[in-house]
Amino acid sequence: MKRKSNLTIAITTAVLAVLGATAVYAQDKYLLKSPSGIAFSDFRGYEDWAVVSSAKTDEVLKVIVANPAMIKAFKAGVPGNGRPFPDGCKIAKLQWKPKKSTEAPFVVDVPDVFSQAFVMEKNGARFPKSGGWGYAVFNYDPASDKFTPDAKSLSDCGHTCHVAVKAKDYIFHPYQKR
Repeated sequence: MKRKSNLTIAITTAVLAVLGATAVYAQDKYLLKSPSGIAFSDFRGYEDWAVVSSAKTDEVLKVIVANPAMIKAFKAGVPGNGRPFPDGCKIAKLQWKPKKSTEAPFVVDVPDVFSQAFVMEKNGARFPKSGGWGYAVFNYDPASDKFTPDAKSLSDCGHTCHVAVKAKDYIFHPYQKR
């Protein structure tokens, strides 16, 4: 009986050790912060946000999604009505490396490997130098299944990167007609 008890304890200990190691190893991306302090947790739920637009460069396919506050502002006519997006608006550009579909009966690029989440949040008090927008990039490494904050990502890059669309409250992608 004692032998059976020791075996049960050993198996239980091994199972708990494996579960504990998995829990320690598993990444919670929402604990990450960009070098400028923008937290990934500010974008919790982005996976379910509404699509604003999509884009394609030679290197990446992008799907642009926005939180409900930003979608509401888009539907109210912002920025075309001359008003800026209100504080609390958030947008994420989800980027994949493309590949040619091997299943479609026509030539089409489809997402292959996820590469990064480029995020923006409107907070005029926190980001006054960039029209109220804060920016961050979180790179994804498929080999480790982990996100890392991009060391070159500056919270106020909109002052230089997005200046071409200052009249549109620094947003490149309009809400696409459905």
